[in-house]
Amino acid sequence: MSAAQAIPTPEPDPPLHEDRLDYTPTARSVTLARRRAARLVAEWGHPRHAGEAALLVSELATNALLHGCMRGRLFRVDLTLTATALRIEVSDPRGERLPGLREAGADDCYGRGFLIVAQLADRWGVEPRTVGKTVFAELTLGQGADATAGRRPVG
Repeated sequence: MSAAQAIPTPEPDPPLHEDRLDYTPTARSVTLARRRAARLVAEWGHPRHAGEAALLVSELATNALLHGCMRGRLFRVDLTLTATALRIEVSDPRGERLPGLREAGADDCYGRGFLIVAQLADRWGVEPRTVGKTVFAELTLGQGADATAGRRPVG
């Protein structure tokens, strides 16, 4: 291949299922979003990933609630399933408050959420929006009954 030839970027897998719902910035919304994610992922044919999806939604939504929400503004949870991945996105209106990994002290009640996300997700990151930001986590979906056998549990 010559230097002038460009390698085409592969097209992303088309969505098989999508769900999007806006939530009020309350602790109850985190519970509702977590339960909805687990139910949908199971209904979409991936019950073995329902717990992981619920935990990722819980951590991302809690972070949005604590650090990204503003009075009178909602946060959004998007789930997208393709043939190869489950993508979880949580969007909030505070684009200037970016998440990151940090060391939590032994006595700290908070600060471990993104360590859990980084351990559990195959890929995660932050994308800017016109107003706010979207934090995403992706789970790669394998084929067959042993698709999750190589994963280590968090803890």
